[in-house]
Amino acid sequence: MGSPMADRGLRAFGGLTREFLTCDAIPSPAFVVNEVALRRNLSVLRGVMDRSGCRIIQALKGFSMWSTFPIARQYLVGAAASSLNEAKLAAEFGGEVHTYAPAYLEHEFDEICALSHHVVFNSVGEFKRFADRAVGKTQLGLRVNPQHSEGHTALYDPCSPGSRLGAIEAHVRPAWDAGELAGMTGLHMHTLCEQNSDALERTVVALRTRFGDILREMDWINLGGGHHITREDYDEARLERVIKGLQDDYGLVVYLEPGEAVALNTGVLVSTVLDVIEGEPDIAMLDTSATAHMPDVLEMPYRPQLLDAGEPGEKTFTYKLGGLTCLAGDFVGSWSFDTPLKRGDRLIFGDMAHYTMVKTSTFNGVNLPSIVLANSDTGDIRVVRTFGYDDFKNRLS
Repeated sequence: MGSPMADRGLRAFGGLTREFLTCDAIPSPAFVVNEVALRRNLSVLRGVMDRSGCRIIQALKGFSMWSTFPIARQYLVGAAASSLNEAKLAAEFGGEVHTYAPAYLEHEFDEICALSHHVVFNSVGEFKRFADRAVGKTQLGLRVNPQHSEGHTALYDPCSPGSRLGAIEAHVRPAWDAGELAGMTGLHMHTLCEQNSDALERTVVALRTRFGDILREMDWINLGGGHHITREDYDEARLERVIKGLQDDYGLVVYLEPGEAVALNTGVLVSTVLDVIEGEPDIAMLDTSATAHMPDVLEMPYRPQLLDAGEPGEKTFTYKLGGLTCLAGDFVGSWSFDTPLKRGDRLIFGDMAHYTMVKTSTFNGVNLPSIVLANSDTGDIRVVRTFGYDDFKNRLS
């Protein structure tokens, strides 16, 4: 099948051609991740580490395809978790385990500490409640909110007014001055979402302004995720200047924990047309679902790329694409095509590796898409996982 990676038009589709994705070896629906594209992203991240001296870990909340861990740990130094289960999975990744949660459960905290190299608290109250149980067992940090918003979607903006994520200066300052944060060795900040390094640079100015004196007493800073480092237009040089500035001015070890940047443009969701309903507009029913298999389409919302399709009305035949659940609003969106859609046609949604597999559900008893690891250079296709009744039943009681 050869390597189609040179075709820049296929970048959002993991560098995989229609010929590759419609072969009999790939089931439908299925998430298909291309190892070649994944290694491309990981090489970019490794380059940032090598040039800047920072340490990059993989955020499992964005991409938890554990069959790719043997690949990722060749490039990255560990993984970031947001729960006990993710911390257990991060330990299987290998290397450093960094755990942050908006709130910790009492009965899980000691096990989280045993698994984690860094444990980050969301509030001063949580720090004071748990720190004595963790001192000497792990590095302790506090997530701070620099109160500088760069977000474009309120649902994903941790710095929006009334945010529950991260401690603001007015809460941190009295506790710091009173010596109530003893044992804290680092700060954590996660404020970005799919953004370039100029947004980080402006945010770090706010961080320095509000917490610069505390940074001088810290050993490390975690700049969180949301850095679109592997996007083609990302300004790596600016990122590296920001990192080096923090290292030089405060003597800090700098961590980044991207999830999306690891898996950006590495995979697709392959789907099949089950039925075509004539109407105004015509509707193509798929064997996949927006609400169950790609919920960010409804939550964010956003419009995924669709291979060989155009905007509504751009091509001759326009269809609204519907999912197979009973939710009335289970629509992925509308696209146009050169030829009429018919039962059995395969449709391929681009950039579906991150924030998809980690968010899927079995609503209505719908099966989860299979998970496939492919290699566009060698033509290898490996169906890593399929799902069935037991996966649905075991979530219930």
